[in-house]
Amino acid sequence: MPIVLLVACSLIGCDNSNDSSATTAQHRNTVLLLAVTTSTNDSGLLDVLIPVFEQRTGARVDTLATGTGKALKLGENGDVDVVLVHAREAEDRFMQAGHGVRHEHVMYNTFELLGPRNDPAQVRGLNMTEALQQIAAGEHPFISRGDDSGTHKQELLLWRFGNKAANTPPQWDRYVESGQGQGATLIMASQMRAYVLTDLGTYLKFKGKIDLQPMRLTGKHMRNPYSIMAVNPDKSDRINHELASTFIDFVISPDAQRLIRDFTIAGAPLFVPLRLDP
Repeated sequence: MPIVLLVACSLIGCDNSNDSSATTAQHRNTVLLLAVTTSTNDSGLLDVLIPVFEQRTGARVDTLATGTGKALKLGENGDVDVVLVHAREAEDRFMQAGHGVRHEHVMYNTFELLGPRNDPAQVRGLNMTEALQQIAAGEHPFISRGDDSGTHKQELLLWRFGNKAANTPPQWDRYVESGQGQGATLIMASQMRAYVLTDLGTYLKFKGKIDLQPMRLTGKHMRNPYSIMAVNPDKSDRINHELASTFIDFVISPDAQRLIRDFTIAGAPLFVPLRLDP
């Protein structure tokens, strides 16, 4: 320890353990741990929202980008303060189980079924469930994320709508689970000339890198809503519930909702805010 510091300690007293505790507490109060879906993170929207929040509050937001299932698991384990996901049924279960204490709807975009330009299954313009049935009947190549993400959960839900007796999607040789994020899955589907379900944002990000086209399907199940939830602070004394609530207030505020409305990729609006008056 330097001589000057030793002298200071002798005059005013030094308690390194208390200093460490204070530093840890201060760090906890100014850092928000956000679990977010890869689709939201990859879209670039958070690069617009988070700097505004950090500037206004002086806090720092650390993001953990993963699939919806893993993001919810992080919340369930008390490893993050807030989760931003897109799987309404899973969100409702999360809240009903007491893992979350606040659930706010934020925005929505759409799911898109992409496929080869020549559309070998002839599904362009069909209802989503009809399209999947037709792809399965012809055993056309189909790439699933297979990773418990929000998009994967939606795919499984759509298979169930198409065949209420099925608990899993139909299986055939050219139905392949990538086990990867949405971007990597799109690249794989393009290489295999396969059909694939994606969120609009990731498609817009990757459209210049893939040779797939939207099939322009219809039906209410193409809507892709996103929500944010505060993790139950009883999960862990590390959870920063106050900062989580402040962040949620910001995300649903008119200022942030306008930023969401005005966010575009390649000139195309990506999300529709749900908390902004027309």
